[in-house]
Amino acid sequence: MSNQDVRLSFEFFPPKTPAGQEKLDTVKDQLNQFAPDFFSVTYGAGGSTRDNTKDIVTRFKQAGLSVAPHLSFGGDNADTVKALIAEYQAAGIDRIVALRGDMPSGVGGAYQLVYANELVAFIREHFGDHFQLEVAAYPEIHPQAKSYDDDIRYLKGKFDAGANSGITQYFYNPDAYFHFMEQCAKAGISQPIYPGIMPIINFRNLMRFSDTCGAEIPRWLRKRLESFYDDNDSLRAFGVDLVTELCETLLENGAPGLHFYTMNQYEPCATVVKNLGLTPQAD
Repeated sequence: MSNQDVRLSFEFFPPKTPAGQEKLDTVKDQLNQFAPDFFSVTYGAGGSTRDNTKDIVTRFKQAGLSVAPHLSFGGDNADTVKALIAEYQAAGIDRIVALRGDMPSGVGGAYQLVYANELVAFIREHFGDHFQLEVAAYPEIHPQAKSYDDDIRYLKGKFDAGANSGITQYFYNPDAYFHFMEQCAKAGISQPIYPGIMPIINFRNLMRFSDTCGAEIPRWLRKRLESFYDDNDSLRAFGVDLVTELCETLLENGAPGLHFYTMNQYEPCATVVKNLGLTPQAD
């Protein structure tokens, strides 16, 4: 399978140290061999990594890469956010991942939560159709959603506001994605929704992330991962096989592409992509 048939994207987070920045540059160059449609760069809670995110995105763009900053209002006012988006536009950026964003810790009642549909509408109002807008989708329901149907309605609101496509939270049960897509279609959502893929790199970190974001780790998988104890090499090898199989199932059943949460690592994502044959040279 060629990656011309499948949209491929890789997500990074802004490193906090010079060594981390150096590693990110290396990983970015290594993953670029797969000719991804874009790289994305996350935005910390409350906009805490705003400048870091902007620096990485503009640097990637200057290197000739297609890159999408994640964006939320965070603690910023409309003028600040509008100025940042204008900077991205001037730098030649044409894609944004528009999010509600997380509440920063230690912030009281003065913090104004701006929902993703409002951010999408804000970008469309001020910048027209310049940006391809990606939004978040939750096959296993956003942890704060009142109900499954409510969550789908909220996602439809993001598309109605002008979003082009969705990227899901990661999951390990492909049926959750297929059922979600069926319900989206019933709700009148026709835009593509790309599965988010999380390689299995570290058991404890994965459990912590999953408990926070509401991603379900099936009981059998949790038990299997626990059985590796501190044998990280075996855990990663098992994880690569499992995630490859997940991706194969998704693509064979109509998923339009894959969005990898790289955790700023090269090897696990690269091995899965190679296993899938998603290389520019493949026919």
